[in-house]
Amino acid sequence: MLPSSYLPDNEIARLSARMLIEVGAIGFNSNTPYKLASGLPSPTYVDCRKLISFPRIRSTLMDFLTIKIFREIGLEKINNVAGGETAGIPFAALVAERMGLPMTYVRKKAKGYGKNARIEGVIKPDQNILLVEDLATDGGSKISFVDAIRQTGAECNNTAVIFYYDIFPEAQDILEKNKIKLHYLCSWWDILEETKLQKTFSADTIKEVESFLHSPREWQNERL
Repeated sequence: MLPSSYLPDNEIARLSARMLIEVGAIGFNSNTPYKLASGLPSPTYVDCRKLISFPRIRSTLMDFLTIKIFREIGLEKINNVAGGETAGIPFAALVAERMGLPMTYVRKKAKGYGKNARIEGVIKPDQNILLVEDLATDGGSKISFVDAIRQTGAECNNTAVIFYYDIFPEAQDILEKNKIKLHYLCSWWDILEETKLQKTFSADTIKEVESFLHSPREWQNERL
C-alpha cells in the first residue's frame, strides 16, 4: 500500500523528467528533426516504452502516478484501470496492482474476428474507469479509447499518463469538450528545465527546442 503522504507535485515533475532523461527516453535533435506519428517534424521525441526495461525507475514512476491519482481523483473513486493499446497496457497493469483494482485494456480498433471486441477483460456498466496511457500529445488519441469504454455503459472521465506534451493549446479544449480530465507527471517544460540544469544538450540545440516548444505549429509549418 502506498503512503498517503508523498512528494509535492513540482518535485515529482522534476524527478520524473530526470528519470526520463536518464534512461534515454528523451531525444533532442535540431539538425535532423524526428518525424512524429502525424508525419510532422519535431526537434523533440519521447519514448516512454523504454521505461519498462528499468525496474527501479519504472517502479518509482508508477508510485508517483498512483499517488497523483489518489490526490487528484480520490482513493475510492476508481473501480477499474484500463490501458490503451499498446503502450498503455504495462503501465495500466502496474497502476492497477498498486491500487488493488481490476485491469482491462482497450484495442485501437476491433480485432476483426471472434467477438470482434475492443475491450479485453471485464468492465461493468456501474464502474468508474481510469484510462492509463504512456503519454498525451494533443489529446485526440484518448477520445477513441474513452468512447470505447463509455460504450460499455461505464463511466470514464479521467486519463493518467507519465508524460504530457503541454505545448498544443487545443489539447485541453479537446479533452474538456469530451469531459476528460488529464493527470500527468511531467511535460516538455519540466524536461527543458532539467536538461538546462544537467547541460545534457548543447546551447544551440536547447535554443531550437525552446523555439519549437513555444510555437510548435509555426516551427513545423516552416519545415514542411
